[in-house]
Amino acid sequence: MSIRNHAPFLGSLFVALVVAFSAASGEAVARDLPDFADLVEKQGPVVVNVSTRGRPSARQQMQLDEDDIPEFFRRFFPDQQPRQPNPRRNNPRGQEPPLRDLGQGSGFIMSADGYVITNHHVVNGAEEITVTLQDKREFKAKLVGSDDRTDIAVLKLDASGLPKAQIGDSDKLRVGEWVLAIGSPFGFESTVTAGIVSAKQRENREALTPFIQTDAAVNPGNSGGPLFNLRGEVVGVNSQIFTGTGGYLGISFAIPINIAMNTANQLIKSGKINRGRLAMLIGPVSKDLAEALGLPNDKGAIISSVEKDGPADKAGLKSEDVIQKINGRAMDTNSDVVRTIANMAPGTKVTLTVWRKGKVIDVSATVGAAPDEKKATKAAEKKDPKKDAKPNRIGLVVSDMDADERKEKKVDNGVLVGEAVGVAAAAGVREGDVILAVNAVDVKSALQFEDLVSRHDAKKALALLVQRGEQKRYLTLRIESK
Repeated sequence: MSIRNHAPFLGSLFVALVVAFSAASGEAVARDLPDFADLVEKQGPVVVNVSTRGRPSARQQMQLDEDDIPEFFRRFFPDQQPRQPNPRRNNPRGQEPPLRDLGQGSGFIMSADGYVITNHHVVNGAEEITVTLQDKREFKAKLVGSDDRTDIAVLKLDASGLPKAQIGDSDKLRVGEWVLAIGSPFGFESTVTAGIVSAKQRENREALTPFIQTDAAVNPGNSGGPLFNLRGEVVGVNSQIFTGTGGYLGISFAIPINIAMNTANQLIKSGKINRGRLAMLIGPVSKDLAEALGLPNDKGAIISSVEKDGPADKAGLKSEDVIQKINGRAMDTNSDVVRTIANMAPGTKVTLTVWRKGKVIDVSATVGAAPDEKKATKAAEKKDPKKDAKPNRIGLVVSDMDADERKEKKVDNGVLVGEAVGVAAAAGVREGDVILAVNAVDVKSALQFEDLVSRHDAKKALALLVQRGEQKRYLTLRIESK
């Protein structure tokens, strides 16, 4: 029989094989894709809607210019109300303005006896907080405590026997893992969106936490809601988005649940946060600074100063030490060091691996207690400039200090900056600063300083340890070629 006679049969066979292969492939794909239905059915009841009322502050009543708000890490709990008039104009007799709706967010039940986790920025400034469960029950919630540094708040409902969330371990979360967000975007309750973990350890200078970045769609109103893994465990608290419009653009951020639970448990126990500290000032290690000091890389955090008789001082840590590891865990940035220590309970024993003048050593320390949100620093002190000489090759005029000046500046060595121009000024050095060290070499006199600067290789970065008021930090610069 010829092939031509078999053509119809072969054609039918080919089509059948294609259909069978496609069906099998479709089944394989279906098996590989996650099915969130069971997870949502089981975990949905632990998610709540949070609505707030209060008297807006003057800041809240002003309509901010959108162009002046940084796009990155913008809060996504918007003020949904129209611009308000001046309360004094509305209340000429000094009466308080009436309560008004401030907005809505989300949260989740962390315990059967009514404790709820949400975001600090959701309830901040609220005088009335209403929590609505999935079954439409409403509760007036009591604010147990709130922490702006981690953006976590804890509410208490007068209830028992509530469904509670299963808490996971955010440290075990992997990039590429599927995650699910449930919340109330734009007031639409119990909205479910899914995506993957895009990255971990995302930085935000305003918060004391690294963020989990995902591509799960979240929008205004999702704030405070849970981020689930496929096992139905809460691994994060949705908090922020990257946006240029106020809505979702494909990138969202969640607070790791380990940090959120640490904060929540402290708020429940004492109503406040007890953060750890080592009483030292640290800064980032730039590539230029690493080159200037002879460091192997630009990882870690450099100590600018150590508070006398503080935990770091008692442990033997010194200015110009570079912290590379804490308890064996690598510290990539100074933010890693701050967060690691801050999230340790006071009294915790810790081992720091530090680089000190070319050697790597381990230092044992006991974490101290941080003062309650102490943010007081002195402004730069103003002194009469000393301009008896021309600026040197980096644009500085410096002079020795007498005993009274050293006492006033609270330094034992260093030189006083009388004038700052050129590359030094561009790097941030100002008149009245005290230069304590050049490339980790302590400065004892103006003559020594000028010698160090004059002999420095212009092809390499120059690092200056500068004190301004009570703050010390490294500034790096490169000498301009003539």
